[in-house]
Amino acid sequence: MSKAKKLKIIPLGGLDEIGKNMTVFEYGNEIILVDCGMSFPDDDMPGVDLVLNDITYLENNYQKIRGIFLTHGHEDHIGGLPYFLKSINVPVYGTRLTLGLVENKLKEHNLLSRCKLVRTKPGSVITAGQFFKVEFIHSNHSIADSVALAIKTPVGMVVHTGDFKIDTTPIVGDVIDLARLGQLGKEGVLALMSESTNVERPGYAMSERSVGEKFEQIFANCNKRIIVATFASNVHRVQQIIDAAVKNGRKVAVSGRSMENIVELSILLGYLKVPEGVLIPIDNIKKYRPNQLVLITTGSQGEPMSALTRMAFSDHKKVEITKNDLIILSATPIPGNEKSVSSVINELFKIGAEVIYKSLAEVHVSGHACQEELKLMLSLVKPKFFIPVHGEHRHLVLHKQLAEKIGIPSKNIFVLSNGSVLEMDKSSAKVTGTVQAGQILVDGLGVGDVGNVVLRDRKLLSEDGLIIVIITISRSEHKLISPPDVISRGFVYVREAENLIDGVKYVVEETLDRCLDKKNYDWSTMKSAIKSAVSKYIYNKTERNPMILPIIEEV
Repeated sequence: MSKAKKLKIIPLGGLDEIGKNMTVFEYGNEIILVDCGMSFPDDDMPGVDLVLNDITYLENNYQKIRGIFLTHGHEDHIGGLPYFLKSINVPVYGTRLTLGLVENKLKEHNLLSRCKLVRTKPGSVITAGQFFKVEFIHSNHSIADSVALAIKTPVGMVVHTGDFKIDTTPIVGDVIDLARLGQLGKEGVLALMSESTNVERPGYAMSERSVGEKFEQIFANCNKRIIVATFASNVHRVQQIIDAAVKNGRKVAVSGRSMENIVELSILLGYLKVPEGVLIPIDNIKKYRPNQLVLITTGSQGEPMSALTRMAFSDHKKVEITKNDLIILSATPIPGNEKSVSSVINELFKIGAEVIYKSLAEVHVSGHACQEELKLMLSLVKPKFFIPVHGEHRHLVLHKQLAEKIGIPSKNIFVLSNGSVLEMDKSSAKVTGTVQAGQILVDGLGVGDVGNVVLRDRKLLSEDGLIIVIITISRSEHKLISPPDVISRGFVYVREAENLIDGVKYVVEETLDRCLDKKNYDWSTMKSAIKSAVSKYIYNKTERNPMILPIIEEV
């Protein structure tokens, strides 16, 4: 083994953003990956369904990849797997619930039979190739079976926290394995990669159990039908809703495809304990009085097609919201979703339903560590080098400052960007360059066929609309056969803007005459001239910039 070799840590996603988490660990001719996530589109990505990582670097080095190691089953950590495994088929390692969720995804993409999924558990150590050993360490988060990873490399130990919090009273299982993390710290950790999501929040994240206590209070004092919207993946939250329902003699129905799938999977794997006869099909809810029912539904983020949104806008086939309903939004809006969530809440209020959300009551707690927990992690692991991950740029910088306060030298802390290449040996670390990183957009069945040009056109269409100009030219006489046709979509209603449309026709005819007077004219020059002239005319008249699409026919 050459002494010149260094460990490369290359984040391909999850930095300067919340989502798309994916990190490359490379040593010699071997690579392992931690997580393979996706994110949801921003408002400036009209029509886009999902956002994936650009994996060009991995496609160019696919023969080196020894496996993908998953920290937990949230979409921003596993959502990109079906797309990744279509082009790079390597073993995937994860805990039971995590792989259960992965299996569901792979079934949808008809990939399950060709993919190798290896189930692990906290305490498992996986040897990946010649250079890597990965230990799974029990953690707490807002989804069961979450783990941190201790990655043993030839240059030293790297600890990746995954998403975590320190919950001293977890719903199921043990507290995060602080003893093992402390032991690793004593043995010597070269680098720590720790999540930064809640670095702006002082103190500690509240225990998940506190939400259950709040549910019990609300349920005990309510004579209405109760509808709770939460993240489908938060199995512990779902368990507490079920427990509160059982305690108050209520039946439970589930709405929303992802919620139905995860509840079914969690019961099958033993993560949800539901007494016999408590869970009923949603088709049967009309058989019960409102005070005998609890509905658990998707839609806590105001997603347009989610069950709660359809209920709020009276578009759900099986559930109609009335004044005799209490709706609990047991989640905090993800940044960017605030407007959608507010819209749903407003609609629910218009119907006359009672609505409880986080600003009114403690019906949600975060699954991410706050400042004191982040400091405790740093203090236990005692890394030589520190790399804040999982956050927007301000989160990474604030986490760096937090690490400095507990004694890690500034020169040993690296605030990276997606694509940065951090090389380290036993005593030094340095950013040595970048690799291709970015985003691939998924629209329907198309992966990567929507780029900046298409997005720009979609934005233009959404803002100012489209004008199509259809021109028919005589091939023999080189002149217009008939006046141009002008079609407007999303710009003006043609019948109410006759003067403007007539002006466009005049400008087109005038421009064509100039072009056709020239002996050597080509269509691209003609289209460009029409486009420019019509754009200028319309802007002068309206101060708007619709997309201009000239179509020329020659007969």
